[in-house]
Amino acid sequence: MRKTAALAGALLIAGVTDAAHAADGADGPFTLSASARLRVESIDGQFRPAPAPENDTMVSLRTEIAARYDAGPVRFVAEVWDARAWGQDARSSANTSEVNALELVQANVQVPLAGKSVLTLGRYTLDLGNRRMVARQRFRNTTNAFTGAHLALEGTAGRKLDLIFALPHQRLPDDAAGIRADRVKVDRESFDVMFFGAHGTLPNVLGGTLQPYAFGLIEQDGARLATANRRIGTLGARHFVKAKAGAWDHEVEGAVQFGKARRTSSATDVTDLDVFAWFLHAELGHTLAGGWTPRVVAQFDAASGDGGKAGKFTRFDTLYSARRFEFGPNGLYGPFRRSNMISPSLRLEVTPSKRTDAFVAWRSAWAENRRDQFAATGVRDASGASGSLGGHQIEARVRHWIVPGLLQMDSGAAVLLKRGLLRDAPNAPATGNTRYGYIDLTLSL
Repeated sequence: MRKTAALAGALLIAGVTDAAHAADGADGPFTLSASARLRVESIDGQFRPAPAPENDTMVSLRTEIAARYDAGPVRFVAEVWDARAWGQDARSSANTSEVNALELVQANVQVPLAGKSVLTLGRYTLDLGNRRMVARQRFRNTTNAFTGAHLALEGTAGRKLDLIFALPHQRLPDDAAGIRADRVKVDRESFDVMFFGAHGTLPNVLGGTLQPYAFGLIEQDGARLATANRRIGTLGARHFVKAKAGAWDHEVEGAVQFGKARRTSSATDVTDLDVFAWFLHAELGHTLAGGWTPRVVAQFDAASGDGGKAGKFTRFDTLYSARRFEFGPNGLYGPFRRSNMISPSLRLEVTPSKRTDAFVAWRSAWAENRRDQFAATGVRDASGASGSLGGHQIEARVRHWIVPGLLQMDSGAAVLLKRGLLRDAPNAPATGNTRYGYIDLTLSL
């Protein structure tokens, strides 16, 4: 750990804010940027089934180094993420979402086209829409990354069309021993998994912005990769009005999935099933004018689960999304995701100053199909006898710029009050309610 921290510090001295996105408008053709985030997190009263430990604590460090060279006709971008963790239990739930040591997540050529349109070729990361389908991770210790092409076409009046063809990265190592050792192993991409699609942005539609999208995912088992042989399409759309003081805002997003997939990635599972799954998010918020600009927002999330019927598969696939901004911290925590869940939530957000923001939220969650695995918990009662109510979550978060633009503190806590399904399912651990907390410091240079 000392060697890694020293290396991160030495690299940061040479740097200048977070990742490759800070390069626009910089003086000179070459820009170097860097950040490092140190986090301590702990969970007690584990919700995951054995062998996950009842209690776990982890220290993680994520270092990002990005370089960009503007050669005029083209731009070159490279970015390394070094994500490591220490101190976790040998049975920890920490996996490739937390550890991916010394990985080149971006290495691409950007070709400027007419206006602000850009063609990117090579390794890249990407946010689309509100990041519910495709996202560059922020809270999570590692990120989704792709190899392929991204064509960002920008028109007039804020219109935009993103077209992608990508080979998603398989983060490595993915074995427990390699993860615990923070072993350096280059991530793998291949034509065994192909992801492609289109995402549009159309302002001034029904008083807000409309973002329709369509994605396809085609995968097959390879010599070094076991898959569920998904061949699925996702069609969806998002409509939103941004929050502003003294006004109401809203957001609605929904998607359906269809195609073929297998229920598991086991080599013995060779049965192709018809896929039909769905997802819905809706929220209504109001921001008050005046001090702290408090925003009260009611949210509703639902996603289909799988009932295990012969010939059919109905659990929604979250693709390459992010979830912390909606469902609470992940890392050693993270019981909720857009899969087999029906969940209303109420949230209060405040901004005491330009340097500080905070929120507190309540969420209740049920399984959409009581016989399927509940959300991201791993808990399941195939008989359905444990009911559908999973529990209630109380969550709070505070972020504060200690030194604006340079050093930020982020801290949060969550309590999961387990109910029927999370207490009574055959594989539910008898560990009581779950308590989780974290604190991290991010240095950006």
